[in-house]
Amino acid sequence: MLLYTAAFAPNPRRVRIFLAEKGVSVPMKDIDLARLEHRKDDFRKLNPMQTIPALVLDDGETLTESVAICRFFERLHPEPPLFGVGAKEEAFVDMWQRRVEFGLLATVGMAFRHSHPKMALMEHRQLPEFAELQRGRALSFLRFLDAKLRSRPFVYGDAFTIADITALVALDLALYARVEIPPELTHLARWREAVSSRPSAKA
Repeated sequence: MLLYTAAFAPNPRRVRIFLAEKGVSVPMKDIDLARLEHRKDDFRKLNPMQTIPALVLDDGETLTESVAICRFFERLHPEPPLFGVGAKEEAFVDMWQRRVEFGLLATVGMAFRHSHPKMALMEHRQLPEFAELQRGRALSFLRFLDAKLRSRPFVYGDAFTIADITALVALDLALYARVEIPPELTHLARWREAVSSRPSAKA
């Protein structure tokens, strides 16, 4: 297998953190997004969507989308479980993963793409007003998440899961998207300090 990744992009980082939590090592190849290497013909043959990450399997097929790649490794290496255990827990982890992905990672990502100068090449036209709208939506979700974290150590329950990974990479991207996190979100701050101190966070 070969995992195509990118140093500073949030979605490839989700997979790297997931693999680090599993203790799984996979050969990786870095794609330079700033030089638009993901749009070159050789990579487009692997992934016509031109997105990172992409996992080339041993049979030559290419698996894309970060959560799909994580689910693949979850089945291969079920311990420690990062998608929950049992029908109910798995469903709730999936619910929170999607909530965080759409409510936080997507909004922060759009704010970043439509405001950061280095992202101008990625967008046909950056829309500052759209970026500001997404910042507001991200802050609304952070307040919602802070309230939930008042009574539990992780995004869902007592165990670290894929939902925490997604939330962590979103918050780390928030700095570059100019999403200012209110200091009164103390439960969020406690959670962030805890998950950021995990060795996998450096992946």
